[in-house]
Amino acid sequence: MSIQWFPGHMNAARKKAAETMENTDLVIEVLDARIPQASCNPMVEQLRTFRQRPCLKILNKSDLADPHATKAWLEFYNAQKGVKAVAMSCKKPADVAKVPGFALEMAPHRGVPTKPLRMMIMGIPNVGKSTLMNALLKKRVANVGDEPAVTKTQQRLYLGKNMILTDTPGMLWPKIEHPTDGLMLAASHAVGVNALIEEEVATFLAEILLQRYPQFLTTRYGLATEGIDAVSVIEAVAKKRAYRLKGGDWDFEKAAHTLLLDYRSGALGRVSLETPQSREHLLATYVPPVLLGQGKSVDTGMMEDALDDQE
Repeated sequence: MSIQWFPGHMNAARKKAAETMENTDLVIEVLDARIPQASCNPMVEQLRTFRQRPCLKILNKSDLADPHATKAWLEFYNAQKGVKAVAMSCKKPADVAKVPGFALEMAPHRGVPTKPLRMMIMGIPNVGKSTLMNALLKKRVANVGDEPAVTKTQQRLYLGKNMILTDTPGMLWPKIEHPTDGLMLAASHAVGVNALIEEEVATFLAEILLQRYPQFLTTRYGLATEGIDAVSVIEAVAKKRAYRLKGGDWDFEKAAHTLLLDYRSGALGRVSLETPQSREHLLATYVPPVLLGQGKSVDTGMMEDALDDQE
C-alpha cells in the first residue's frame, strides 16, 4: 500500500510558507521523535536551505520514543551545518521554556526590540506544533486536536517584545517517495484515516515490533513472539481483548486499531520506528521511481516546484 495524503489546503500552505520564509530568521521544525526523518518534510528542508536559514529541530514526543534511538538521532542532526537538535515533550512546560534560549543562540544578531527574532514553526500534521505554540505563549492561541491538519492557516504572534512566532499549518508533501515512510507516518497518526487501511498499517507496525521490541508485545498482550509473523500479532491482540465479529471470527480491524492506539499513546512502551542506521540502509537500497521521458525522480520534480514558488 502506498500512502499519499495532500489535501488542498496544504498546497496553499506550501506557497504561503515560501513567501514567509524570506522574512524569517530561524526555522523551528517540530519532528516526531519516533520517526524523525520520516516526519521531516523535504519541502521544509528545501525552502529553508534555499534561503540559508538555520534550523532548530525539536524531536517532540521523546517521552514516547526509544531513548537510545533518540540519542543517535540527536548526534545525527547536530553534526549538520546550521542545525541544532533537541529532544523534548512539548506537553512539558519545563522543556518548552528552554526553546527561546536555544533560538537566541542560533540567531544572536536578532532578539532585541528593534530587531525581534522572527521564527517560523513548521512540521507535518499532528506532530505538536500547536502544543508548542500554546506552551511558549502560555495561553491557547492554536487549536490542538488528536486528528491531523487541525491548523489550516498561518498566524503571527509575539513572544514578549523580542520574538515573533509564525505558526504554519501541518504540511505533508505531494509524493511520499519511500513507501515505508508513508506507513510510519500513518502508524504515528500524521495522515488522515481516509488515506490508509489500518490493518495494513498495523501489520507493518507489528513487523517492526517483532524485530526490535518483542518484549513489549509479550508484556502488553502476553504474546510468545518466537516464530510468529505480523498477522499473528494482530490475531493475538484480538484474542487478548476478545474482539469477535458476529459469527465468531476474530475482529482484525478492531485489533489493528488497538495496536495502533497502544503504540501512539505509549502504552506499548517507548518505541522508535527508525534509526539513523535503518535510514541509511533504506537510502542505500532504494531505487527511486522515474517519470517516463523526463529523466528525474518524482521527488526531485516536486522540490523544483517548491523553489519555483518562492520566485
